[in-house]
Amino acid sequence: MIQELKDNYGHIFEEDLINEINQVATFKEIPEGFKIMEIGDYIKSMPLLISGAIKILREDKDGDELLLYFLENGDTCAMTLSCCVGQSKSEIRAVAETNAKLIMIPIQKMEEWMSKYASWRGFVLDSYHNRLNEVMETVDSIAFLKMDERLLKYLKDKARVTHNNTINNTHQEIAHELHTSRVVVSRLLKKLENMGKIELNRNHIRLVDL
Repeated sequence: MIQELKDNYGHIFEEDLINEINQVATFKEIPEGFKIMEIGDYIKSMPLLISGAIKILREDKDGDELLLYFLENGDTCAMTLSCCVGQSKSEIRAVAETNAKLIMIPIQKMEEWMSKYASWRGFVLDSYHNRLNEVMETVDSIAFLKMDERLLKYLKDKARVTHNNTINNTHQEIAHELHTSRVVVSRLLKKLENMGKIELNRNHIRLVDL
């Protein structure tokens, strides 16, 4: 685990902090589709993402989901941080978008390191700022973008975090994450295919010219 820490966080954290994380943290490998965190769970550890991608979702009172943002290499989740500090229940669902490797840090260390390590304090504050910007982008897209523009953004973001121009999601799954209907998604995907931007296949979507 020490090498993964150095490779991904050595340019951010002090050597003493790297060594302390290595002593107290737990290394996990999780498969695509694995639910890392559920709404209503109490948070016992904070994730540092070493590889892969994780999607962060909210749920409305009817049980419908909305994709908030993706976590990538070197990221952590600001909502997890706030739940850890406040010892409150999680308000988000975290699901592995791809196979991923995580380093899980016990929540007891978070406040201790805020005063002990300047690099940790900066990392936490930057993480809050970055995730807030991503949530604002999601809000803006819902408020100001038409559904076809939201779908385009979704496909581009998906390809970026997975490093793959093939999207292995059903129309229904995409509809859930965009908080819309499958009929609307299917119609817009067909429109994009007619424009030559994507290819629709039985079990996947291939991006051609986005």
